[in-house]
Amino acid sequence: MSHLLLDVNIVVDLCVARAGSPNSLAAVALAGEQGFQLWVYAGSVQTLEYVVASELRYARQKVGDTLSGNAARQLARQVLGEITTNYQWLAALATDGAVFADEDPEDAQLIRSLERFTAGTARLLTRDGRVLERCGDVAITPEAFIEQSLQHPGKPKFEFIDLKTQQNAIRPQLEQNIHRVLHHGTYIMGNEVDLLEAKLAAYTGAKHCITVASGTEALLISLMALGIGAGDEVITTPFTFVATAEVIVLLGAKPVFVDIEPDTCNIDARLIEVKITERTKAIMPVSLYGQPADMDEINAIAAKYNLPVIEDAAQSFGATYKGKKSCNLSTIGCTSFFPSKPLGCYGDGGAIFTDDDNIYQACREIRIHGQSRRYYHTRVGVGGRMDTLQCAIVLAKLERFDLEVEQRIALGQRYNQLMDEAGVQRVQQRDDRTSVFAQYTVLVEKRSEVEARFKEVGIPTAVHYPVPLNEQPTYQHLCCADCTPIAKDRAQRVMSLPMGADLSSIHQKTITNVLVKLDA
Repeated sequence: MSHLLLDVNIVVDLCVARAGSPNSLAAVALAGEQGFQLWVYAGSVQTLEYVVASELRYARQKVGDTLSGNAARQLARQVLGEITTNYQWLAALATDGAVFADEDPEDAQLIRSLERFTAGTARLLTRDGRVLERCGDVAITPEAFIEQSLQHPGKPKFEFIDLKTQQNAIRPQLEQNIHRVLHHGTYIMGNEVDLLEAKLAAYTGAKHCITVASGTEALLISLMALGIGAGDEVITTPFTFVATAEVIVLLGAKPVFVDIEPDTCNIDARLIEVKITERTKAIMPVSLYGQPADMDEINAIAAKYNLPVIEDAAQSFGATYKGKKSCNLSTIGCTSFFPSKPLGCYGDGGAIFTDDDNIYQACREIRIHGQSRRYYHTRVGVGGRMDTLQCAIVLAKLERFDLEVEQRIALGQRYNQLMDEAGVQRVQQRDDRTSVFAQYTVLVEKRSEVEARFKEVGIPTAVHYPVPLNEQPTYQHLCCADCTPIAKDRAQRVMSLPMGADLSSIHQKTITNVLVKLDA
């Protein structure tokens, strides 16, 4: 159970001292301590204002004081605003006329609103006997909640990536953006698409931004815009998600794998030049774990051979390299808005960044089936648009993104300090760049045993990535495993820990303690 919806009578108890208040106050305080998300139903706003104002006037009358109706309403609004600051407002969604057949339409809507939560995760806290009778086990009194909570205290819950806290922080803007799209109904290429592209370009400093259906589509469209095809070669890293190589092969080209740096796990720029041949048509470094690769060195090699560079920045949007933003470090930058990314949507999405006008035009046309105008196809393309709803979601998240980047960097540095003090080997970050810590990754021995121990104590972990691409069945014919010994070693030892902008320092310390005990 993780959600508690507060009935009107409970909120009134919190605002006005009255007979039922002590247990209501205690129950709400206990729920907060045990990590429950507290909700207030937005459809009850008018009732709340009226009842709280009436109670405040009555309380004043009992002590011989008077309060005018307007003054009471003003005071009620002030008190309600203060009380509900730390609660989430559950939106009053559309209904049908059948609700008015109920003896209490407002209660009916309140009870119906609980259906939005996953079954078994939410209850209604109420003192209303009629509501309790109608809801059954879905509703609970303050007294019963206190008793159950004391008998079965909740344990701190660890999320590998905590999207719920982020969503709660931006819920009003998020819901407003989504509903605006539902009302205007332009689900493909709506105004939100252009607005997001302008904001993303301004954020990175790039001249152009093209939103696309996913990070994979961003890479694919970029390669297509460069004219890469059968017989060509693209230099990249084997220590990455499969999409990096997948898009190269889909176009009939060949990924040429270069080993990684042992400390950052990014592609080793010193090893690139020797792999360049007359068939090489691009270099595609990956900014792994949220940290850009050695882009100056890579760009210098590329310039020497007149090659474009595509930064696969699926994990590093928001990071900087020598003061410049990731995605604006090379010919093309590509990122992903997959939900777990530092800036993610609630589905698939991605973006391409470039300063080159010709590449920009090509990417825009390829994204919409190669069209330069409707039903006029100038090149081969794909259905690669990012839909308007997902753009609306990223627009809401973008408002908090600077704060989240600051928090990610601070949390990553705290993790570093804890790991270094504990003697735990970790992925390193270079001084001339920042990482947004899309993952926080350590290096461990006997990884399966370490993962099992974390699982036992309820802490999720992940491995990015357990098998280098040149050892994958589909790609192993392209390069021998022994050609990339560092990637092979790191794939057997890397393990990622819970990370996100809202991770608490207490959780970090607990996670570190588990590692230290294992190491001992």
